[in-house]
Amino acid sequence: MASFSELIAINKPVLIDFYAEWCGPCKIMSPVLKEVKDELGESVSVIKIDVDRNRELSQKFGIRGVPTFMIFRDGKQIWRQSGIVSKEELISKLRQAG
Repeated sequence: MASFSELIAINKPVLIDFYAEWCGPCKIMSPVLKEVKDELGESVSVIKIDVDRNRELSQKFGIRGVPTFMIFRDGKQIWRQSGIVSKEELISKLRQAG
């Protein structure tokens, strides 16, 4: 399996979803992320990271609440927001990052 740094080092926007199984808002966002991926297709990557299974990575990025979304491009973080985010906003941010 690729390392996190390898996953975000690609030359297209990568949307990271830091989530938890027990998180209500995370469950609300799951179908939204699928719609975003369906709409944007191969022009973006969407990666879900369970904060309970990836504590070290979550601490590295200072994840205090879930869901927390980040967009990376070429290994650089270019956007971050916690809480519920609309499909339209995610698509807009990903297109800007593209």
